[in-house]
Amino acid sequence: MSTVAVPSPPPTASEDAESLRKALQGWRADKASLIGILCRRTAAQRAAIRRAYAFLYREPLLNCFRYKLSRHHLLSVDFWKALILWTMDPAERDANLVHEAVKKKDENYILVLIEVSCASTPDHLMAVRNIYRKLFSCSIEEDVASSPALQEPLKKMIVSLVSSYRYAGEHVDMDVAKLEAAQLSEAIREKQLHRDEVVRIISTRSKSQLRATFQQYKEDQRTDICEDINRQCSSQFGRTLKSAVWCLTSPEKHFAQVIRYSILGLGTYEDMLTRVIVSRAEIDMKQIKEEYRARYKSAVTLDVAGDTSFGYRDMLLALVGSED
Repeated sequence: MSTVAVPSPPPTASEDAESLRKALQGWRADKASLIGILCRRTAAQRAAIRRAYAFLYREPLLNCFRYKLSRHHLLSVDFWKALILWTMDPAERDANLVHEAVKKKDENYILVLIEVSCASTPDHLMAVRNIYRKLFSCSIEEDVASSPALQEPLKKMIVSLVSSYRYAGEHVDMDVAKLEAAQLSEAIREKQLHRDEVVRIISTRSKSQLRATFQQYKEDQRTDICEDINRQCSSQFGRTLKSAVWCLTSPEKHFAQVIRYSILGLGTYEDMLTRVIVSRAEIDMKQIKEEYRARYKSAVTLDVAGDTSFGYRDMLLALVGSED
């Protein structure tokens, strides 16, 4: 469920655009006003604000944010990056995140590809792929397939995942679930997760069908499939497959873990923290907070507040929302 608290009734898009213009004036923008407006608007409302701003002032709102980002020192960089991502259309945002991720060698950026392809609805993933082609004059599949940062067999699985268009209904075939649970069990037991049937199952079956398959696996093996993947396959492929399984069937588990990793220890992985909070605030942030509290005996708001500062902290907390 969304944690975005929209005022009732909200101002018009033109009124919000005018307020944003005032907040952006001068050397130091009024970050509190920017947060108070944009972090309390839905994606559709933010899109309307961008259109109104461009009409009224003959320049794109995101360009204004990027100009401010280029002029500010390190303390404001994370705030402006987060604000830009949040103000984007969700599919446009994910297309940009994927484009950045395919150029990186860091394993943490591979998670972006898994999150967008597996935690999204089929229609959202299709929208991301369409916008990606328009923005970058090539397909996601092309860029993933040609990425020097990805090696086989991981590359093959990710290409399959980003290319998928799954059935989105609730129908489940239990005969298929039993068969494919057995196929997954054999592949894990023999430490051959890269088998074609594993990639096919993970990249083509509906999320409802996969839940049934993983439940059948648990009944047959008396253990969770992700536990067996961890125990039997410690490779990068195994870790990525586990993330895909979670994103497909229990995304709150994956995103709670990413938040925890991003703030654990010295320093903060700001890109990871920003990505999760911005991308999930309108989808399932409430479930992520519940999972985080159950697993780590702490609150997302408390840990985020303790590891970030200034406008960046205030923006993230506004999107995370209050703890129940």
